Amino acid sequence: MSFFKRLKDSIASKTEAVTNKFKDGLSKTRDALVERVESLILRRKKIDDEFYEELEEILIASDVGVTTVMKLIEDLRAEVRKRRIEDAAELRPVLSEKLTLLLKSDENNGLRLAPEGLTVILFVGVNGVGKTTTIGKMAHRFKQQGKSVLMAAGDTFRAGAIEQLEVWGQRVGVDVIKQQAGSDPAAVMYDALQAAKTRGVDVLLCDTAGRLQNKVNLMEELNKIYRVIRREIPDAPHEALLVLDATTGQNALSQAKLFGDKAGLTGIVLTKLDGTAKGGIVVAIRQELNLPVKFVGLGEKMDDLEVFDSEQFVHALFAGLITEESEQPSGTE
Repeated sequence: MSFFKRLKDSIASKTEAVTNKFKDGLSKTRDALVERVESLILRRKKIDDEFYEELEEILIASDVGVTTVMKLIEDLRAEVRKRRIEDAAELRPVLSEKLTLLLKSDENNGLRLAPEGLTVILFVGVNGVGKTTTIGKMAHRFKQQGKSVLMAAGDTFRAGAIEQLEVWGQRVGVDVIKQQAGSDPAAVMYDALQAAKTRGVDVLLCDTAGRLQNKVNLMEELNKIYRVIRREIPDAPHEALLVLDATTGQNALSQAKLFGDKAGLTGIVLTKLDGTAKGGIVVAIRQELNLPVKFVGLGEKMDDLEVFDSEQFVHALFAGLITEESEQPSGTE
């Protein structure tokens, strides 16, 4: 077997593994959303106002978001008229196509890294969304790519936050820069930046506090961290990722709006997607926040953090409903 053949097979194998992760991770959403859509298609057959109303209810129940659902239904109506579709079964690939378009972004979903020197990635989000776990998984991901990594324990407020990050540091073999609980998070970031530059590491991953009891204090704290980072590295942070818990559904949108523009967000990491039937929140986030979903958590293992791919997401969501039909032979044997 030639080198190129082995390389091609290796790439195909990895792609299939990622696709299967998406399929497994989206099983609850697929059961709740796609199977209900399929039931609707088989039951009604004809596309009329009642069909659209029921489809609307199914999509809203899956947390696709009211605003997004209204746009999607409007687009579907226009496409049905344009293609002169009468049989509801023909709507499957159209729905898949429209969902993919809603999720697509002009931006690259990959992380923006510094062209040279240190890359700084800031993680924000409320407590309990899996922020620290995401940082640990991201550290593992970078280590697998052969990069040197450092973590900054900037959540000095929550009890156990520093220790939790240290546990992840031990698991993935990455040092954690920390101070005592209750210390100034901006001071921790300054120490971490100095350590990262001195050691010549490739990536610095920064944890931050997520308390929302006093939003003003939280935003002031984040702004102070930003100022410290920018003073030391003018084009950093290279990414500011908002971590959201997919199982909270529409509440994830509310959390995102609390951070708003003040946090200078560049993208979303959606955790616990495998644990919810409300995976439609991915579509709502992309549309209503105008931010790319960059990574999704599809399990509890160290390597269960995947780069988000809209086509792969929709393909996994509709697996067995659209693909099987599209693969049917067109002629007779």
